[in-house]
Amino acid sequence: MDNPPDDAREARARLLRHLTELHRLHLALLSDMRGLKRFTTAGRPLVETELVSETLEQYMSASDAFLENMRGRMEARLALLRRGEPVVDGRAEDAPGHGGFWLLFSRLCALLRRIERKVG
Repeated sequence: MDNPPDDAREARARLLRHLTELHRLHLALLSDMRGLKRFTTAGRPLVETELVSETLEQYMSASDAFLENMRGRMEARLALLRRGEPVVDGRAEDAPGHGGFWLLFSRLCALLRRIERKVG
């Protein structure tokens, strides 16, 4: 059987690798976008304008779709996640980790509200 802390560590490492790759892709996209100024300096500003507009629209659409998907998935799981609150003798306030649980849960809820305002 897998050790849960190791499982969480592996999941965190996998997600970090994805975010690192996403950062690399952002830098590559930024570099290519900066290179579009050559169209304007060559007397073709409409080409730069069109390419930048198309790219930004597509990027925002993809980013918003990802955020909305994650928001919907996590909002659907909030009740289940909340049931994970630590309890001792039927009292959550006395449980070790009670404060930490609510801090993380509140953090998630705040992020979900922020995403809703951004893409909603």
